[in-house]
Amino acid sequence: MEIPGKYNPADVESRWYKYWMENKMFHSEPDEREPYTIVIPPPNVTGVLHMGHMLNNTIQDILIRRARMQNKNACWVPGTDHASIATEAKVVARLKERGIDKTDLERDEFMKHAWDWTDEYGGIILEQLKTLGASCDWDRTCFTMDEDRSKSVISAFVDLFKQGYVYRGVRMVNWDPSALTAVSDEEVIHKEEKSKLYFLRYQIEGSDEYVTIATTRPETILGDTAVCINPNDDRFKQLAGKNVIVPLVNRVIPIVQDEYVDMEFGTGCLKITPAHDVHDYEIGLKYNLESIDIFNDNGTINDKVGLFVGVDRFEARKQIIPQLEEAGNLVKIEDYTNKVGYSERTNAVIEPKLSAQWFLKMSELAKPALESVMNDEIEFHPKKFKNVYRHWMENVKDWCISRQLWWGHRIPVYYLEDGSYVVASGIEEAVKAAQEKTGNNSLTAEDLRQDEDVLDTWASSWLWPISVFDGMEHPDNEEFNYYYPTNDLVTGHDIIFFWVARMIIAGYQFKGKMPFKNVYFTGMVRDKQRRKMSKSLGNSPDPLDLMAKYGADGVRVGMLLCSPAGGDLLFDESLTEQGANFTTKVWNSFRLVHGWTVDASISQPEYAAKGIEWFNSKLDSAILSINDNFDQYRLSEGLMTVYNTFRDEFSGWLLEVVKPAYQQPIDAKTYQEVLAIFDKLLRILHPFMPFITEEIWQLLQKREEGESIMLAQWPETSTVDETLLNDFEDLKEAVAGIRTIRKEKNIANKETLDLSVLAGDKGYHVSLNAVFQKIANLSSLAEVTEEVSGALSFMVKSSQFFLPLGDLVNVEEELEKLEADLKYTEGFLNSVMKKLGNQKFVGSAPAKVVDLERKKQADAEEKIRVIKERIASLK
Repeated sequence: MEIPGKYNPADVESRWYKYWMENKMFHSEPDEREPYTIVIPPPNVTGVLHMGHMLNNTIQDILIRRARMQNKNACWVPGTDHASIATEAKVVARLKERGIDKTDLERDEFMKHAWDWTDEYGGIILEQLKTLGASCDWDRTCFTMDEDRSKSVISAFVDLFKQGYVYRGVRMVNWDPSALTAVSDEEVIHKEEKSKLYFLRYQIEGSDEYVTIATTRPETILGDTAVCINPNDDRFKQLAGKNVIVPLVNRVIPIVQDEYVDMEFGTGCLKITPAHDVHDYEIGLKYNLESIDIFNDNGTINDKVGLFVGVDRFEARKQIIPQLEEAGNLVKIEDYTNKVGYSERTNAVIEPKLSAQWFLKMSELAKPALESVMNDEIEFHPKKFKNVYRHWMENVKDWCISRQLWWGHRIPVYYLEDGSYVVASGIEEAVKAAQEKTGNNSLTAEDLRQDEDVLDTWASSWLWPISVFDGMEHPDNEEFNYYYPTNDLVTGHDIIFFWVARMIIAGYQFKGKMPFKNVYFTGMVRDKQRRKMSKSLGNSPDPLDLMAKYGADGVRVGMLLCSPAGGDLLFDESLTEQGANFTTKVWNSFRLVHGWTVDASISQPEYAAKGIEWFNSKLDSAILSINDNFDQYRLSEGLMTVYNTFRDEFSGWLLEVVKPAYQQPIDAKTYQEVLAIFDKLLRILHPFMPFITEEIWQLLQKREEGESIMLAQWPETSTVDETLLNDFEDLKEAVAGIRTIRKEKNIANKETLDLSVLAGDKGYHVSLNAVFQKIANLSSLAEVTEEVSGALSFMVKSSQFFLPLGDLVNVEEELEKLEADLKYTEGFLNSVMKKLGNQKFVGSAPAKVVDLERKKQADAEEKIRVIKERIASLK
């Protein structure tokens, strides 16, 4: 069969992925084998493939492919997340383009549009993952809002409510004025910004005196209901019990005392706006202060005060300053740097807001989930994230699980006319519960009103390892019992609280055991300047463009070469180019081997036998190292070992040792042994580079239909001959010495050389003489008992090698070069001796610096001796 001269990733990758899919090689069913299970971190249904997905899913694919080759029943469950806020925003935006406002629609109408959008765009990212080579069991694809997953979510809510963990209350929440919903603490990103600090004076009631406060949000004075001072602050003791008048609105409010006030910040007087600051809210509760909410849900000023009605909060800030100045209440404005909370979902500035929400009590639920990570029942890789996890879990707050959206799992709470409610999995169950609660058997579904809110998206994905195997609704089903707990979770450390911690909590709460054994945290993908990849910065390449240019294997290798667990990946397109170059190296090595003519009548040369013996030991050593890398989740290091073993040891050394002379055949024994080695190399390469390894593995020898390297066994190892490996390293050094001399003396590689060796204390290893003569093109290799006069020499450890070059070197040119080297080295030695002859330098310089100069002296003197001996031998 004719092998193409150039490897074509586009052709190979599409062809083999189709082959794998048609032969259902990714599909898993429970059997007698050991299961190995991964559940995909479900990407948002709104999403398209980005560099973070590429890294995360490449790592998962590497783990799952190796597990298959270890004869484990590997099951990688794919799916997508309904992403309440992001998806609803997309649907609302599309409706606006069509001239439709969400508020003009009934809920059911809007949901129809949302499902239409999901059906149209929801599968894009999963199709893109196939281009990467992701070997997911696509028959098991799940969606967090499909029927089975939805039932699981509702069951969990009902169960937690019945156990007393779910409650409804008015609390200060993080309000997203763009998405018009509450978001959790973990969904708030705090950014440091250059702001202004406004100093405002409030008149003391019944007096011409004032107190001055400092605030970054002057518009919120409209909702002020107190001023607070520290009782230990001597500057303001006389103000205790007095009232002040809020500027512009002329509201009389009390001065209260609390040690919460930082006497060093601002003026030491703090304005209290209970409805718009979480700390002010706590003080408001403590002192029974009025709470005045001045904002509409969209961040505009409401009509409660009568000023700036309908004006956006930031515009109101601009407008209020000149009015305060005109009223004589503005003292000064200073530059100020502070942290401002932004919604992770919409990038809108978060507004603290009092709101009636559903909450999940977390403190008790968190205890077994904390213990399991601390005692390594669940292991984090790298370990450093244990402390991050511990800090959050020990300080966990109740989880606000309700969202003011339509797209999502509607909260299964049903209200009666009197405001009381029942919690039930569906309307029929709710009616029965309402009848029992009221004693009124004539109640119907028409008498009940379901809660308008939906559950936080994470309240579905925290069940993911359970729900993908239907473990909530049918807890003892065969698949759940076989595949759960899962083995490895691969995810970004940025969602350790959003998702990882909550999945662990759910596992112990609903199933009494861990959801997975290991968590591998990937780093963030950043550019060379350490900036996070983003479309707005224009520093994030399109993964599909990269794969079209460099091939999926090249991109996978490029990303993994610089991606330690938990460490950020500093992406540079040159890395994917390096990956593509390695793909070419693998292909060209195959073409070289495939192109050899085999002659069964030829005996195997000693150099080939010894070279293969060495490489088999080298390969076994590499596989042991790779196995350890996998055990320690150091996949980048594992890839580097594979990379170096193939590129340097196999391609750079073994193939050079065994390849026949130009246009000469190779013996059959060596050829078959090289094919066996190539096969073994392809197997350890396969998890990292699935496409090219399948292509070459199929071409190396005729395979039966339905066979695949995916199902080939991960290589076993034999005892490693460390002595042989060390001997070969010495050989490499000796070959490098000869190649240096050839280059310096312009001696062609085709010219054979005579080499002699004077063995030192450690002796010279004659076992590799045949390999040495072949690879260095030596006509002879002799052992001598004394130095060879007139020969060039070099050292390898304690052995000295001699090359009598004779007519191969132009004596006059060589003498001229040696004389120049001697002159330069003697000049260098003179400069060193001047330093060492300076007593001030020797007496005051650090000992290390002086020792370094003395070493320079010794090295220069030895070099001068060798040069003079060489000059003498040529004259």
